Amino acid sequence: MTDFRPESDVAPEGEPRRDAAAPPEGSAPDQSAPDLSVPEAEGPAETGEDAGAGDEELEDDLTRAKRDLAGLTSDLQRLQAEYLNYKRRVERDRELVRENATYAALVPIVEVLDTIDRAREHGDLDPGFQTVADQLERVVAKQGLARFGEPGDPFDPSLHEALSHVGQDPEVSVTTCKLIAKAGYRIGDRVVRAAQVLVVDPADEQQ
Repeated sequence: MTDFRPESDVAPEGEPRRDAAAPPEGSAPDQSAPDLSVPEAEGPAETGEDAGAGDEELEDDLTRAKRDLAGLTSDLQRLQAEYLNYKRRVERDRELVRENATYAALVPIVEVLDTIDRAREHGDLDPGFQTVADQLERVVAKQGLARFGEPGDPFDPSLHEALSHVGQDPEVSVTTCKLIAKAGYRIGDRVVRAAQVLVVDPADEQQ
């Protein structure tokens, strides 16, 4: 039986047989075939110098961050101190305004208190008037108005107004208030009116 082969598989005598799967000469290679070549490295590996430069840059960033934090902390402390000073100043001004208002309201009442004192010098007050006088004195005392000036007090020119000298007294060692003509009044350390007094001087030492 004769062996039958396709003509394409049979090579003429004297020529080598071509594989049917091999592409003809001069034709483009099959693009669908997978690329089995090993890719080359994209660049050289990081050296020790590059790593050191990165560490230095990180350290510079950290130092800069610390410096910025210190500056912000200083600004915050300064603002806090300014706020506390402002708060103290406002409270001090508010207290001064209150004292001035109280002073202005109580100054005219001092003359009324003088009238009550003169009335008492002439005897007991009428019960009705005594009640009003006591209530008025309690009200002004609650507002901080304090009375001062008693016979025997050492004379203090910041608290007393000397109306006259009435001689010498061997029993005193400094100039002393002998008689109180009008009591003095003050609010805290602020004198509303100095006490009007008659004073005596210590006796001259005998040589």
